[in-house]
Amino acid sequence: MNLELSASTKYWLNFFHPLMMWVLLALSLYAAYLGLQLQRTRNAQGEQKKELIKGRYNVRHYQIGSILLALMVAGAIGGMAVTYINNGKLFVGPHLLAGLGMTGLIAFSAALSPYMQKGANWARVSHILINFVILGLFTWQAITGVQIVQRILTQA
Repeated sequence: MNLELSASTKYWLNFFHPLMMWVLLALSLYAAYLGLQLQRTRNAQGEQKKELIKGRYNVRHYQIGSILLALMVAGAIGGMAVTYINNGKLFVGPHLLAGLGMTGLIAFSAALSPYMQKGANWARVSHILINFVILGLFTWQAITGVQIVQRILTQA
């Protein structure tokens, strides 16, 4: 069985990945905020610590991070799939390679969670550094992604 998508469906599929990635970039910034609040909570003392604990930053950061991991992997695969469906090939370039790098890095970052939960400071520092690299790459990906979308729009 050969499933052929309509030209209209193929065209609109081009925009699912970029929209999803912009949402994930915003979610990543929120996760970073939660992580910074979690660090503040960890370093606080007395009444300030009691107040910050009420924000449940640890739980929220972990939950958002889990969602980010799942959706970033799905978004990367989806972006490659749509490119292949529409073009019969992938365009190997900086956008694809940085996206694959981000996908690998977020897996490493998440894999540090059990060590952080046991108090390993090396894991916490590595997690923070990896996530800031991801945020930097993600911002760059957003800019290059807009350029790709602009090319798609001008070809239509």
